[in-house]
Amino acid sequence: MRLLFAKSRWELPECELGEFLARIKVAGFDAAELYLPGVTESDETVRRMHADAGLELVAQIVTTGESPAAHAESLRRLYARALSCGAVRVNCHTGTDWFAFADNIRIFEGALGLESEGPGICHETHRGRALFSAPDTLRFLAELPALCLTADFSHWQVVHETDDLARQQEAVDAAIGRAWHIHARVGCAQAPQVADARAPEFAPQLATLLGLWRRVLQARASDGADFVAITPEFGPPPYQPAAPSTGRALADPWLVNLWMRDYLRSALAAFV
Repeated sequence: MRLLFAKSRWELPECELGEFLARIKVAGFDAAELYLPGVTESDETVRRMHADAGLELVAQIVTTGESPAAHAESLRRLYARALSCGAVRVNCHTGTDWFAFADNIRIFEGALGLESEGPGICHETHRGRALFSAPDTLRFLAELPALCLTADFSHWQVVHETDDLARQQEAVDAAIGRAWHIHARVGCAQAPQVADARAPEFAPQLATLLGLWRRVLQARASDGADFVAITPEFGPPPYQPAAPSTGRALADPWLVNLWMRDYLRSALAAFV
């Protein structure tokens, strides 16, 4: 099974796409994870630039609008663009935490209906979205056995105000069984991103999440998956804790993301 290490442009928003792709290729990443609504280049250009750089594309999309129908339509539109850009996987922030369960179900069902056209859609366990909490996610997974996830457990750490998610074990187990993409960010009970994941005081949180990520890979290896995408996803301020008054980041997200990628390549080498 291949581990596809992807890099987002989150902390490098002013970096032009060509420069960004060249930078992450030199840094040793396998793919870019791009927030597709923010990409101004044409689909053909995006596809060509990734091919020229020798990188694959993980497309990140978000559903938007004031109604469930609008969210479903935005998903259809953005998925078509992801397909046109040559994405090998699609990560989606889907629905909202304030839509009724049945409305979010219809959005997910629409997404499942699209997947026969191209790459699978992984719905992220993200705050503010349908999968914002462990219990809600468990309900959706029970209703829709084919639903696939992007596992970003840092969001659940904050929602449930816990470092280890021990009281959400049933939902965590279910999520691991459906996760095909990992956002490798270290959070804690009070924040979705610790000040510096390299620091020894955050070793317990890192160890807990590494255990969950290993279980995801074990499950996908058992399924015979060709690859699992992993995106170290430490963002810039204000997501990254910063010093008061100056706003100076307490750690450089680019360097932390590189460190996390290298750490995981070593820690997860058994799955390659």
